[in-house]
Amino acid sequence: MRLLLLVLVFSLAVQQVSGQSATPYFPPAHSWQRMPPAEAGMSATKLAELVAYAQAQESAAPRNMEISQAQTFGKEPFGEGTGPFETRGDPTGLVIRRGYVVAEWGDPLRCDMAHSVTKSFLSTVVGLAVDRQLIRNVQDSVAPYVPPIELYTPAQVQRPAELLGTPELLRPFDSPHNRSLSWDHMLRQTSDWEGTLWGKPEWADRPSATPADWQTRARQTPGSVYEYNDVRVNALALAATSVWRRPLPQVLKELIMDPIGASNTWRWTGYRNSWIVLDGQAVQAVSGGGHWGGGMFIHAYDMARYGLLTMHKGRWNGRQLLSEQWIRQATTPTKAQPTYGYMNFFLNTDKKFLPSAPELAFVHIGNGTNMIYVDPEHELVMVVRWIDNKAMDGVVKKLLESMTK
Repeated sequence: MRLLLLVLVFSLAVQQVSGQSATPYFPPAHSWQRMPPAEAGMSATKLAELVAYAQAQESAAPRNMEISQAQTFGKEPFGEGTGPFETRGDPTGLVIRRGYVVAEWGDPLRCDMAHSVTKSFLSTVVGLAVDRQLIRNVQDSVAPYVPPIELYTPAQVQRPAELLGTPELLRPFDSPHNRSLSWDHMLRQTSDWEGTLWGKPEWADRPSATPADWQTRARQTPGSVYEYNDVRVNALALAATSVWRRPLPQVLKELIMDPIGASNTWRWTGYRNSWIVLDGQAVQAVSGGGHWGGGMFIHAYDMARYGLLTMHKGRWNGRQLLSEQWIRQATTPTKAQPTYGYMNFFLNTDKKFLPSAPELAFVHIGNGTNMIYVDPEHELVMVVRWIDNKAMDGVVKKLLESMTK
């Protein structure tokens, strides 16, 4: 079994360095320096044990993501996939210390589905809108920011008679309950947003065990109850698209991914039916994960760059790309769920999420399991892909056991 330090190919040039830099290292585009474990204050032997452990803890779910989805979320009401799926690769990972590559395994240049890690990129483009005052305050109601939305339906030139008098425009925040929801509620998954979007009713996502309650239960007071729900995440993505007046992948590329030197191979997709008309153009509203397909397709090195950005509180090589205030808010515990910040910043409040990690560590995480572990205390970023969910703390424990200084 291959364990450590694969030779990188394609366009990624990795150079070896010795000694520790007094200042943080930010890898430029198309290159990433490597540091020997001993020079990085880590044990090569212990890192090899980490890699062996991660590879041995491969997820038992089918590698074909469409089949995996059919076996899980596909069993929900209206659970059919509507976005692209892909067959994933081998268990893969990277260990980054002080910005330098110290270990890698699998195929870190393979673009695979990142599932709900996508939510962190979504919250980031919302943060960019706040930083630029396109959204004045996260406590503002979302509704005034979202005008009626025209669906892109080029095959429907004339509306059929049975639709006469029914709404022609999408108004996702128009109900009395939805008008009370703030950006903060949506980001923290405490909104209890109600409705159907892209053919998926919110009650059908991880439905309760009592079908009689699916469409009849009373709404929760916004902010009072945490519920992980991808329909509501997609409603946030649609609202953010309205605010930016352009596709969110373009915003992310221009303001985050290009400045941090990410590759040109990542893609952020939506569903085959999530197209709207925006300023006379057909625009796809992207999804916040792979629940019904779609979301971010990205390789481990680009994930690690994003992890470094969040570890450095939105700052990259002297440039404040995302405000420190936004990172502070994103890593502030949600009252209804203390191990959650802004999507998809999972926090280690009271060390409940990852008992082996420092309390200030956090992760960007998605199904698979896909994880970007961020540990500011130890200046560590670790990307781990396709491990069993129950092995997350174990791989972090082995990472920290590899530290020598």
